[in-house]
Amino acid sequence: MKLATLADGSRDGRLLVVSRDLSRAAYAAGIAPTLQAALDDWKRAAPGLVTLARALEAGRTESFAFDPARALSPLPRAHHWVDGSAYVNHVELVRKARGATMPESFWTDPLVYQGGSDDLLPPMGDAVFASEDWGIDLEGEVAVITDDVPMGTDAQAARTHIILLMLVNDWSLRNLIPDELAKGFGFYQSKPATAFSPVAVTPDELGKAWDGAKVQLPLVVHLNDALLGRPNAGKDMTFDFGQLIAHATKTRKLGAGSIVGSGTVSNRDRSLGSTCLAERRMLETIEQGRPVTPFLSFGDRVRVEMFDAAGHSIFGAIDQRVVKAA
Repeated sequence: MKLATLADGSRDGRLLVVSRDLSRAAYAAGIAPTLQAALDDWKRAAPGLVTLARALEAGRTESFAFDPARALSPLPRAHHWVDGSAYVNHVELVRKARGATMPESFWTDPLVYQGGSDDLLPPMGDAVFASEDWGIDLEGEVAVITDDVPMGTDAQAARTHIILLMLVNDWSLRNLIPDELAKGFGFYQSKPATAFSPVAVTPDELGKAWDGAKVQLPLVVHLNDALLGRPNAGKDMTFDFGQLIAHATKTRKLGAGSIVGSGTVSNRDRSLGSTCLAERRMLETIEQGRPVTPFLSFGDRVRVEMFDAAGHSIFGAIDQRVVKAA
């Protein structure tokens, strides 16, 4: 089942069920007005949404052409957005580029931060920034949406709380990060609003590519129509989504509709490219002594997408242009 949120002038939009090929959509108003409402009562809402999805596939319900340009983030605002750094080889590379060693604990204890969740960007909306000097960067990721997860949930049990999956572009302002982290209090200004894919999908839509906690498919990222990278999201993922959720719930519970991100998808096989510019610049620094690739400029366009084995887009594309703030 694939779900989306249509922009209708309200904060939370209207919930849609979308066909598997992303061509058609049907309103889910009779079941739940918004995705958050459905997640709040998932056991009741899910059967009706599944029935509607089947009717949509069979052409047995009223539908209309799905336009991702009219879609908001599946959750236009969320109660909780926590992003991990599950690909530790990426973290190791960051530190190596600046001549720092990585603590061994990074391999056993996940890194996470809590991001802003009150303003999540549409998948095809402009990404607006005030200055190129801030070091504008994209970060291609995968994320899951949970139901209510109790405090103290272990990694195996956490898998059962994964309801939906999405793609992510976790925008970062690299030149603001060092001074902010030096304060010892984490990200804030350096992590602006995040964008998500046009649709969120139930795990069964991934078939054998979903093992219960990882997506074994390439994440394909383009910059200005040139391929930046296509690393496999399941390979080299040190901490799977079950482990990330367990880490997040060690001292608190997660409410229905919480989003948990994987962090920048990265593989040790560097021939597969990167999903962020910082990683490419790190590799250049290691190999050439200095970074060559610039961060993003106004007018640049980024695209994040994932395809199934037959080459069909699963989530639709995050396709955004970098724009100067008025």
